[in-house]
This record gives sequence, C-alpha cells and structure tokens, in this order.
Amino acid sequence: MRILLVEDEPKMAAAIAKGLRREGYAVDTAVAGDDALLQARVYEYDAIVLDVMLPSVNGFAVCDTLRREGRWAPVLMLTARDQLEDRIRGLDVGADDYLVKPFSFPELLARLRAALRRRPRERPAVLEVGDVSLDPATHAVRRAGRPVALTAKEFALLHYMMEHQREALTRTALLEHVWDANYVGPSNVVDVYVGYLRKKLERPFGRALIRTVRGVGYVLEPE
Repeated sequence: MRILLVEDEPKMAAAIAKGLRREGYAVDTAVAGDDALLQARVYEYDAIVLDVMLPSVNGFAVCDTLRREGRWAPVLMLTARDQLEDRIRGLDVGADDYLVKPFSFPELLARLRAALRRRPRERPAVLEVGDVSLDPATHAVRRAGRPVALTAKEFALLHYMMEHQREALTRTALLEHVWDANYVGPSNVVDVYVGYLRKKLERPFGRALIRTVRGVGYVLEPE
C-alpha cells in the first residue's frame, strides 16, 4: 500500500514514516498543505495520514479540497487538538478517522488498516484467495494452512495483489503502490519480487498462484 504522510514536525514525520515502512508500506511525505495537494494530484494513494496544523494550507482545507476534486483515498487525520468541534469538522470535510496526539503507533496502524479495509468497498480483516490467506494485522501468510515467511516488501506486494485478485496489474501500478517515490534501483524490481513470491508460494506447493500477462504485467489467479 502506498501512503501519503503529511506532517510538518520533522521528528514526528520521521518516526511515523520509519514505522510504516517497517510494516511494509510505501511512504511519501509532505510537510505543507499545498505540497500534499500537489502529490495527491499526481499519485493515486491508497491512504493519506494528514496532520491538521500545517503551513500554507491546513489539514481541514486539504481534505475538503481532495474530496471536492473526487479523490477518495481514506484520510486519517492527526491533531493535537482534542476539541469535539475539531473532530466534527474533520469528519465533516471528509476525513475517515481522527487520531489525537499523543497516540500509540500500534493504534495508528490499526486505524490505518481499518480505513484501508473500507476503501472503496468493504474488505475482510483477513484476505483469502484460493488456499492463500494474509492477515495485515499480524503479517501472517499461509498457503494450504502452512505458514509462509515473507519479507516486508514481499508481504506488501502480495497484499496489493490479493486486494486486486484476478485483475491484470501492470508493472507500473505495482511499482507505484508498493514502492514509494524515493525508490532508486533496478527497473525490473517488480519482476524480481514476483520471482521471490513464486519461489515461496508456488514451488513448495506444486501449483501456480501468479500468472504473467504478456505485455501487461501479472495477475493473482490461483489454480
């Protein structure tokens, strides 16, 4: 999942981004409201973590603008303001959830997972495709009941593909949603990681899971 984190306090932003990346999310950052709007217009984010108190354009205005423009990525607002009126205002401009600082990082993750499950259709807490199951909360992956150990990036790639099962996904779409804008590396990184997933989820079980679509990319389509 690709997340836009909008937070102008450097230490807070660095800590949240580090934690999200450790969980396997691709994270882009912005420090001001106008920067956030620019990035959200360029990239299709899976969710936005948005601080309220920002320079140039505040979080309320950012969220309101995104919704007016028809951009429906879930928005989790962060604020040090615990007034009921502020929470109501955030929800009224289109935020999906509201988290008051200081907060625990596990709670932020839980709220983010819940918001992701609700976009744009309800998603179960544990994803299942054929005999493969994936639990975003515990990072547990199983095939035919057997646990499969994945790295954070392998998990993120499988997670995205399971949410879009039986859809032909281009390499560009996979790169944009699983890796962030700061990625610098081989252009075939998607192919490499699909190879890792096949090695762990196909070969030991003797049946396919990911099919190559010539000229397009890949589709998760278990036998």
